[in-house]
Amino acid sequence: MTMSMSMSNATPEFARRIRTHTLRMTNSGGGSHIGSVFSCADILAVLYGGILNVDPAVPDSPQRDRFVLSKGHAGAGLYAALAERGFFPLEQLATHYQDGSELSGHVSHTLPGVDVSTGSLGHGLSIAAGMAYSGQLKSAPHRVFCLLSDGECDEGSTWEAALFASHHGLSNLIAVVDYNRLQGIGGVADVLELAPFADKWAAFGWAVREVDGHDHRALRNSLSAVPWIPGKPCCIIAHTVKGKGVSFMENKVLWHYRTARGAEFDAARTELEAHS
Repeated sequence: MTMSMSMSNATPEFARRIRTHTLRMTNSGGGSHIGSVFSCADILAVLYGGILNVDPAVPDSPQRDRFVLSKGHAGAGLYAALAERGFFPLEQLATHYQDGSELSGHVSHTLPGVDVSTGSLGHGLSIAAGMAYSGQLKSAPHRVFCLLSDGECDEGSTWEAALFASHHGLSNLIAVVDYNRLQGIGGVADVLELAPFADKWAAFGWAVREVDGHDHRALRNSLSAVPWIPGKPCCIIAHTVKGKGVSFMENKVLWHYRTARGAEFDAARTELEAHS
């Protein structure tokens, strides 16, 4: 059910296509959060490029791995990854954020391949922990992956879920935190400091690794080896750059909400195409 090894080895190009699709989608529909998508595009590419046990021919298979995009405002990136995988036609991406479209601004489970609608930050890990606990009770083989933003780690519900997962020994639960250090209104360190971040997850009973969130080999090596410690949930802290892939978007809080138009769109598209 997983992708072929040839696709797994092509994940950098997969990530570039996710970014390019998302740039066009947000431009045509008027959606935002392009910087948030670009920071996690490499993570999505590695997950859907060979880690997740999913099959577009049987999107609701009970054997499939579950994926929760807790940072639901980056839904355009997930839509792009799913369309590239064949869950629905690529042409449908052009309807993003438009009246009557199934491709809402925040990710919606009305589409094949999407396990849960998200958008209210701080809820995703709780949902994922519930899924993992259910799987554990049933001795089911599937795993549950949850991609969080760093900003939603300001939420108490995230840490309540972390305690629950550790208490129940949910080694079938893998959290990946997109640690780009920028939130909608400013830097993480200015809004609510998370450091020492890895130590916090470890203190809550999780097995923790820190990786470069744009290094596909490092991501793949960590994700393919879970669980790292029997009886413990896993947390990957992925150090990323908001707006990664387009120089004038990188590390700019402006691109949390801004949509690329006109000359900005053309310049961004040129930069992304230069890496093809």
